[in-house]
This record gives sequence, structure tokens and C-alpha cells, in this order.
Amino acid sequence: MKKIIFSLSLFLGLIHLVSAQIMPLTSEPDGGNKKAWVAEQIGIVKIAITYGRPGVKGREGKIWGTPVAHYGLVDMGHGTSYAVPWRAGANENTTISFSHRVKIEGKDLAPGTYGFFIINGETESTLIFSNNSTSWGSFYYQPEADALRVTVKNQSLPSSVEWLKYEFINQTDNSATIALSWEKRMIPFKVEAETQKLQIEAFKKDLQTTRSPDDFVQAANYCLRNNIELEQALAWIDRGIYFRVMGEKTFRTLSTKAAILSKLNRAEEAKKIMEEALPLGTVQDVHFYGRTLLSSGQVQDAFKVFKANYDKYPNVYTTNVGLGRAYSALGDYKNAAIYMKAALPLAPDNLNKTNVEVMIKKLEEGKNVN
Repeated sequence: MKKIIFSLSLFLGLIHLVSAQIMPLTSEPDGGNKKAWVAEQIGIVKIAITYGRPGVKGREGKIWGTPVAHYGLVDMGHGTSYAVPWRAGANENTTISFSHRVKIEGKDLAPGTYGFFIINGETESTLIFSNNSTSWGSFYYQPEADALRVTVKNQSLPSSVEWLKYEFINQTDNSATIALSWEKRMIPFKVEAETQKLQIEAFKKDLQTTRSPDDFVQAANYCLRNNIELEQALAWIDRGIYFRVMGEKTFRTLSTKAAILSKLNRAEEAKKIMEEALPLGTVQDVHFYGRTLLSSGQVQDAFKVFKANYDKYPNVYTTNVGLGRAYSALGDYKNAAIYMKAALPLAPDNLNKTNVEVMIKKLEEGKNVN
């Protein structure tokens, strides 16, 4: 009998051990809901939302203000909370993460991952960003974990949205509206980021460890394009040019430096740098620099650039068109037409050929082609 009892105990122990080692089944979300993720960036700020998608399933008019998406805070009879907001989705906790600091409806929120809950109302709703992002649903909600609360207006939708969804709408360079839509209601909230300031901070951090001169050039060009931090941009482009043995003077690096100097009202220095850059440029490099000068009204300087490009490469479509544009800008339509006509048989495709034909016609009518 003892032997039988021992064997039974051993058998039950083995069953317990095997059971403990079995991994949970991979299964679809409960209740016929869908699992979803949506993500987007505002500048360098990465925003990601993970949520469950319940369906309306024939319950039109019976979603909002019912146990499905209740109003206010209620006791759900489950978990540790006696005042539970809506979980803003289905099944597990809805979460939203921000890689950098943002403003939600004008209020600051630090980077991190947050549990996202909503206190629903008939006309407006209070959005909760909770430091607790790991509990099941909102059954364990505690107000002391709130990182931020904001109140927004609900919006009516003209047609029913079957499956709850989050989407990014009304995007700008530094903001987007995140909208929760379900049945005939939308709950939107605006997210803003100091995109340029965050980008400069990221450059300063990353450039402390970079081994590539191109990174300094990229950072300098960002400042140039956005007309910000120009003194810093000048320091960065110099570092890119003179970066040990890997940095080098190229048309790209020197023209970037010249453009920064020009923005800083240091025109003579910019001009000298461009004199050094031009011999290093390709036909296209020099041509587009000439176009830049034309667009900024520096006609005489543009003419010199186009003429130098033509003298170096006289039998090229681009240089003939460039010199034609230069003469046109000076009001010398006769010479402009000569170079445009020389460019015509050199056109690389029908589109360019048609463009030149249009410009020749304008010049013959005494009109500027620029």
C-alpha cells in the first residue's frame, strides 16, 4: 500500500510539474474583438497606441451611456477600483506612448507609456493618462496614478463606425489630433510637440558620439532649412568640413556654409566660400546655385555663375538653358534666345524640349522666362 501511495504521489507531482511548464495558448482576443496598434510621428516624437477594438454589432444607440461605454465613474464589481472609468477600448488596458515630451490639449506630458482611460459624458469627456499601464482594463484604476487629465468636447459622426478605432488627423509639422471613433461619436484630442527644439536637442546629444562628418552636415542643413540656431549650424558645418581626415571640402559642404553665412548677413564671407565651392560642383550643382541666385534677385552674380558653368561645359543642355535664363534676367532676350535654341537639340526628353520651346516663344515675344 505504501508503494502504491508513493507512486500516486509521484504521478500527481509529475502532472503538476508538466502543467506548470505548459505555455499559455496563443488565442484571438475575447468576445470577438480585434487587437490593434496605430503609430505615427510628429517630428521625431514617436506616438503609439495599443488597444482592443470592440464592434457595434447591432447596438446602435446602445453604446454610449450604457454598460458598454458607461458615463462617469462606476463600480464594475471587479478588480480593486470602486470608481472605474471606461477602458477606451476592449479587453486589456488601452495604452499610449510618447517617445519625447508633448502637450495634450495644451498641457505638458512627459515621455513614457500611459494607461489611457476616459470618463465619458454626454457632451464632453475627461481623458486620463495614467502612470499605471499594465493592469487589466480599467478595473484597477486609481486616481493617484494619474499623470494628466484633460477634458474635451465629444463630436457627432454622420455615419456609424462599426469597429472602434484610433487615428491621426489634422496633422501639421508640430501637431496632430488623435481621434477615437466608434458608433456615431468621435472623441478627439490634440497633441503638440516642440519639434524643432526637440530635434536640436537630439542633434546635440547624438553628435557627442558620432563618427561621421555627414551627421554634422545634416544637422547644419536642418538649421539652415528652418532658419534656426544659425551660429550652431555654422559650428556644425565647420566640424563636418574639417572632421579629422574624413571631413572634406565639397560643393555640398561649402555651399551649405556659404548659405549659413549669408543668413547671418556675412555676405562677403559667403561669397568667398562660394568661389571656393563652385569649381568643385557638378554641372547640376552649379546650375541650381545659379537658379537660387536668380530667385533671390542677385542677377549679376547669377550671370557669372551660369557663364562659368557654360564656359566649362559648352555643349550641355543644362548650361545653355542656364545662360539663356541669365541673359533673360538681364533683359537681353536676343542672346537668351540664342542659347535656348542651342539647348533645344540637346534636350534629354520631350518634357524638357517642350519647356525650352515655350521659353523660346516667350523670349521672341519680349518676355522674361524666369
